[in-house]
Amino acid sequence: MENEESKIFGIRAVIEAINAGQTISKVYLQKGLTGHLFSELNSLIKANNIATSYVPVEKLNRLSKNSNHQGVAAQISPIEFIDLEKLIETTLEKTATPLFLLLDQLSDVRNFGAIIRTAECTGVDGIIIQKQGNAPVSADTIKTSAGAAFKVPICKVDHIKDAIFQLQAADIQLVAATEKTEQLIYDIDLKAPTAIVMGSEDRGINPSILKIVTHKAKLPLLGTIESLNVSVACGAFLYEATRQRLK
Repeated sequence: MENEESKIFGIRAVIEAINAGQTISKVYLQKGLTGHLFSELNSLIKANNIATSYVPVEKLNRLSKNSNHQGVAAQISPIEFIDLEKLIETTLEKTATPLFLLLDQLSDVRNFGAIIRTAECTGVDGIIIQKQGNAPVSADTIKTSAGAAFKVPICKVDHIKDAIFQLQAADIQLVAATEKTEQLIYDIDLKAPTAIVMGSEDRGINPSILKIVTHKAKLPLLGTIESLNVSVACGAFLYEATRQRLK
């Protein structure tokens, strides 16, 4: 659970935080909440594409330690996110062969933290996640990342597909990790400008994304288990890119 300092409580406080430009990763709303202020808050949440979760009052009581939460709690991100266009531009200024990582609806904070840690170790230039549906950058995420979350630029976008089109426009190939292919990751030239796409723990990569990537690739599985943990698979993909680039 995120530490207490990373949350604010109360409808008006959350409205003011959003209007002030605070980076809010998630808002918890009490089920059945109504009223003028709630409508105002809901409009702001939608306009800023902030992830929400409707929860019973008991959870809000636990989060707030029974203080007056008014049915609303907001989780403030402990890091600053970077704009995608700026990320691409600044990265291409320093290297001709960038390596990016896109995460499509990854939901587990510990997997997220482990992936960030591996990304830092393999020289990833930036991680791109979707605003809705992805695990937050929480205290648990940062702890699991061993602090790497403060070192690797992280970008939040409205839609992963739009990020893919933007990367492709910059001549960056998109390599999707999926079992729905016969091509192994070892057969792809990862020395070129590359963005690796990893999917969610349960569903993998969205089929609509698989249709627009440059390459689809998988890892060989020689045992009877049909899949790897996503953070393990991501590490294998990133270290294959590292291996090729060190040659």
